[in-house]
Amino acid sequence: MSTLVVVGVGLIGGSFALSLKRAGKVQHVIGVGRTLENLTRALELGVVDEISQDLAAVASRADMVLLACPVGQMGRMMQSMAPHLPPHAIVTDAGSTKGDVAQLFAQYLPQQLANCVPAHPIAGSDLSGAAAAQYGLYEKRKVVLTPLPQTTMAACDTVAELWQACGAVIHRMRPEEHDSVFATVSHLPHLLAFAYVGMVAGKEDARRCFDFAATGFRDFTRIAGSHPEMWKDITMANRSALLDELERYRQALATLTAQVEAADADALAQTFDTARAARVGWYQRFLREGQS
Repeated sequence: MSTLVVVGVGLIGGSFALSLKRAGKVQHVIGVGRTLENLTRALELGVVDEISQDLAAVASRADMVLLACPVGQMGRMMQSMAPHLPPHAIVTDAGSTKGDVAQLFAQYLPQQLANCVPAHPIAGSDLSGAAAAQYGLYEKRKVVLTPLPQTTMAACDTVAELWQACGAVIHRMRPEEHDSVFATVSHLPHLLAFAYVGMVAGKEDARRCFDFAATGFRDFTRIAGSHPEMWKDITMANRSALLDELERYRQALATLTAQVEAADADALAQTFDTARAARVGWYQRFLREGQS
């Protein structure tokens, strides 16, 4: 690949660029973003080879465009580049929701759909910006592709091969299946972490609570340090599936509340044992897959 355009040069987009450059799969990377300071830092660190704050000005040179910006910005980015994309250019993304992205592709890039490949790399952290980009981020990590009905096998295979060059393991899902699964295992936990930390911060003795918070608090709340704009966009984009998951969690909390109110030690022990067994089983599989 001659030229890769990365829109949003942070942890996800920057790490993709670094890994492909190391693997010799791309010759030239153009970083596009809103903040000149971050783009300049990406250039200094060698994450990208060229920078621009105007996607329309560089889209005509792209062999591939990776949209690694917040989901809420993707429609505007697609609209900006649509008149300038070469017919052969592949457009993919790294968003955490896929149903809405599929609709955006259909709305803004109707002539390019054969080369549009929605994707979601399952790797991340609470760090952001070009300085967070790293080699090896995707090693043994899952990447989910949700090709459109119009997507060609060639375009899908090209995107898959590039992610594999980064060390990733490829999976394919339908967009609606993806959004249901990740509402459960990713989006809901972030909402719960944000809500819990907000609750603690709103207490009259919040300072004293934070003074005594230790590893349990750290482990449970780490993801509450994630990028607020990104998670606002994800929540709005996957609103329907998240409402279903929030209701299930509300029911689980109601059950737990009833057990505590009744001082039902046996029921509490069963609840905790069931959850512990599920978590231990998942973590053992996680370690076997080399994702620690």
